Amino acid sequence: MSARKTDLINAYDITPVILCGGSGTRLWPLSRKSFPKQFVPLIKGKSLLQHTLERVAQFNPSAPRALCIAAEDHRFLVVEALKAADVKGRVMLEPVARNTAAAMALAALQSRPEDLLLFCPSDHHIPDADAFGTMVLQGCPAAAAGAIVTFGVVPSFPSTAYGYIQRGMLNANGQSSQVASFIEKPATDKAQLLLLQGDVLWNAGIFLIQSQTLREALRLHAPDIFKSCQQAVAGATEDGDFIRPEPTAFIACRAESVDYAVLEHHANVAVVPFAGAWSDVGSWNAVAELNTPDDQGNRIDGHGMVVQATNTYIYAPHRPVVALGTQDLLIIDTPDALLVASSSHAEEVKQVVALLETKKTPQAVQHRKVERPWGWYDSVDAGARYQVKRITVRPGAKLSLQMHYHRAEHWIVVKGTALITRGDEEVLLTENQSTYIPLGVKHRLENPGKTELELIEVQSGGYLGEDDIVRFEDTYGRIATLPTQA
Repeated sequence: MSARKTDLINAYDITPVILCGGSGTRLWPLSRKSFPKQFVPLIKGKSLLQHTLERVAQFNPSAPRALCIAAEDHRFLVVEALKAADVKGRVMLEPVARNTAAAMALAALQSRPEDLLLFCPSDHHIPDADAFGTMVLQGCPAAAAGAIVTFGVVPSFPSTAYGYIQRGMLNANGQSSQVASFIEKPATDKAQLLLLQGDVLWNAGIFLIQSQTLREALRLHAPDIFKSCQQAVAGATEDGDFIRPEPTAFIACRAESVDYAVLEHHANVAVVPFAGAWSDVGSWNAVAELNTPDDQGNRIDGHGMVVQATNTYIYAPHRPVVALGTQDLLIIDTPDALLVASSSHAEEVKQVVALLETKKTPQAVQHRKVERPWGWYDSVDAGARYQVKRITVRPGAKLSLQMHYHRAEHWIVVKGTALITRGDEEVLLTENQSTYIPLGVKHRLENPGKTELELIEVQSGGYLGEDDIVRFEDTYGRIATLPTQA
């Protein structure tokens, strides 16, 4: 990092705010409501959220920090991403999703009036972190002077998937322009005309705003949203690094994007252009483009193979998937669901998810492998009155002290050491040893070792749903919401 850039970072106290909402249904079946795309290890084994956190760490190099706005159900996924990125952060948990205006209002009300807030979506791919940092610093003078600063990507083709920003007069600092207008996602012919104008940018949904500026803009243009969020923050509770807004007030809040609620009505909005590589990873076509094509335009991620195929993308991390004689196709393979789609229909995947939800198909929402704060479990097999899971518990972690009304469990240790509470006794098991948990008996599983604990769980009983859990004690504060999951 150059000395001038370091000086600029020190001159402006920037607080990154990461917007972690979104269901990620456009990347189904890899991304699902219980595990949206921002948490999926999509690029070089890291999630888009982790990449985002690492990218914004440059603004507080001595002690990287961030405020994350996320859903209650994803709180532990956010914590894991913060740890992986080595960023200190607090997590504000929305009881329901209310779009970006409310999420940004929460952050502004949680911050000091003078704080300079950098709002970043958690699911964008920006490979050049240095160029990103330079772009943000170019927006600091305008933001510090009271403008709402947005950032626009220099368009490389006439996209119909993005909104556009039309640039107006250049500001005095020469690094930003006034926004002349915001343009909705256009049809193809209009997108082509916009590019020919030469004064438009893709709307990246990244903002730099002083906390007080955002509060005043919300109070002026969306007073109902601001009032609801004020009440929610005033009644918020804190649990370690988690901040929970008062739910009744926040649930009553109107859902609207900050673009519609504020930006389109505000007089002082500036835009800074970004010429680097950027993607919102908003479709499988966008994911495909992150991979290098072969001579026939095919792109492979994982164990895919193409024979006499053109312009075919295969995502196959688990097993061989072969495409023979295909053209313009997307093939996405996961352990419990397969998507085969024409590349021209990539934007319609979310409609498929909606259809699956109406049919109550579990794969519409839930992965076979489910993350938990203590590790994860993978539902390997299931049938009438039985279910088999593979369970991994992190070193030092433990499940809640719990019992079940409708099922018994057999545990077989595959790797590591398990400390098991069963009724009034404690049992220490190692590899190839097992135990039985009768129906109705209090029990707990703990990993006292320094390596991961892996075991196979065989459940048997008349009802095997995840809501058949009664908790008596829990390290992760999950007793209050019953019935709930392990």
